[in-house]
This record gives sequence, C-alpha cells and structure tokens, in this order.
Amino acid sequence: MMTRQTEDHHEPLVEFRDVTFSVNAAPPIIDRLNLAIARGETMVLLGESGCGKTTTLRLVNRLLTATAGQVLVEGKTTIEWDAIRLRRRTGYVIQEAGLFPHFTVEENVALVPSLEDWDAARIRDRVRELLSLVGLDPAKFADRYPRELSGGQRQRVGVARALAADPPLLLMDEPFGALDPLTRASLQKEFAELKSRLGKTVIFVTHDVREALLLGSRIALMAAGKIVLLETPQGFVRSDNKHAMAYLETLRSEFVFSETSAAEAQLE
Repeated sequence: MMTRQTEDHHEPLVEFRDVTFSVNAAPPIIDRLNLAIARGETMVLLGESGCGKTTTLRLVNRLLTATAGQVLVEGKTTIEWDAIRLRRRTGYVIQEAGLFPHFTVEENVALVPSLEDWDAARIRDRVRELLSLVGLDPAKFADRYPRELSGGQRQRVGVARALAADPPLLLMDEPFGALDPLTRASLQKEFAELKSRLGKTVIFVTHDVREALLLGSRIALMAAGKIVLLETPQGFVRSDNKHAMAYLETLRSEFVFSETSAAEAQLE
C-alpha cells in the first residue's frame, strides 16, 4: 500500500472539494465549490459584494468551517490542522491593514515571529528586512504608531506583517480597496513585482476587475456562492461569459469617459 507524502510540490497548496457553507437554514453562501490553487500562483476571487468571495477566503485559515465538503491546505483538511498553527502558516492582509493601534510598526510586524519564539536579534533583522522590502525606511518608520501613517503606509506594514514568519500562503481580502486611486495603483504595481520575487501562493479577494487582471495568475469569477468562470487574465478578456463581459464593459465605459473628458478639456 502506497503512503501519501507529507509534501508534494505537484499537489495543490489549497483545495476546495465540494465545499458548502451556510448559516442555519439560510440558502448557502458557498454552494458546492471546487477549486484547486497551485503552489506559487495568485488566485484572484472576483465578484460583487455578497457573492461569497470573502467567506471562501476565511474557510482557508479556518476563521470559518465548511458546512459540507473539505478544504485542504498543504494536503491536510483544515479541521486536521491545529487552528493556531494553520493561521501562523498563513499570512492574512485585510482592508485598512488591521494593525494593532497600541503597537509600534516594529511590534506589529514582529507579532508572529515573537509568538514563534524567535530570538530578539533575528526578529529585529527580519522586521528591518521586511520594512525595506515594502518600501518603508526602518529608521523612519519602525518606532511610529499606525495613527502616524498614511493609508498606503499602513497597508505596506500589513503586507510586511503577513510576510514576517515567511508563510507559504498569503490571504488578501481587498487590501487596497480603501485607498485613493493613485496610491492603490502604486501599491498594486509594487505588489505585482513583490509577489513574483517572493514566489508565494496568494489568494486575493477583490471586486475590481482591473486589479484582477493585473495581479492574477488565474481569476475565479464568483456569483451566488459559485464559480461561474475560471480563467487566466488573457482567457477572461476573451470570454463570452455574461458576468465577465459585464465586468469588461465597465473598463470600456471608463475608457470612453476618460477619452471624452480629455477631448472636452482640449476644446475649452
């Protein structure tokens, strides 16, 4: 009888097998979801509010538990994992960063390494390495508090904190959604470059199709708790799926509006 290897780089890092999630007798929020996420890819969950994308994300780090079916991380179901160990293996970035306001930037980034009993020198070096990686000078920012930072700076700290213990998996729930358009575009570009350098597996929730096309290896378009389209960005743009076409039409409308506005400005 063959035994299963503890780590197989050919198996998905995260897998949903016929997963349903519902609350009491209400209609399911997630309905028989099947999805495999390969090591090193960025899977974007795209959809409108209420489609189930954030619920899907929270099933991965066991903030929620599936009503039916299985969610597997590194080949083990989430209920087989110790919940604390699973979450420490999973970086988590949310909108507005979710930083502890009474912790300095350094203390926020050092949180998980401290819980993992890293020695002080190793933690200090890791904090400085990561702040530099996300574009924040440690000498200027390590001792500041979140209230002293801009929204974009807080998000950078949130990404650094998620990476601190070098987890194989990052979960990102609309991390740039509350930022102004210029800051958001800048961080999207920087994150695209960063993830390619680090080689992490990322599950990224967004309702912004531009963000999905820029950052995703594949895009899982969700509606009513189901995946209605699973495609690469190139395949998404060519798709005749009605939900995808509706999203792409918003891009065309924005382009026409911006072109018209520019033309009108020239005539004034």
